[in-house]
Amino acid sequence: MANWDSCPAVERHPRRVSGAWVFKGTRVPVAALFENLKAGASIDEFLEWFQGVERWKVETVLDHELRALREVATR
Repeated sequence: MANWDSCPAVERHPRRVSGAWVFKGTRVPVAALFENLKAGASIDEFLEWFQGVERWKVETVLDHELRALREVATR
């Protein structure tokens, strides 16, 4: 599981969106990205549906999660 504290594209505030990790500067939960990708959406579709999220933030989140998965695999 990724440590989201070190990801520059996300933030969390206890009183905002129930304390969920969201894309920085938005109220869009990071979980929404993974849920939509799992359901078959493309990144372009996600960006169209959640217009406040920028592509670099999506790419940063995906890269961050990939690094975390690789770290776990090498333990």
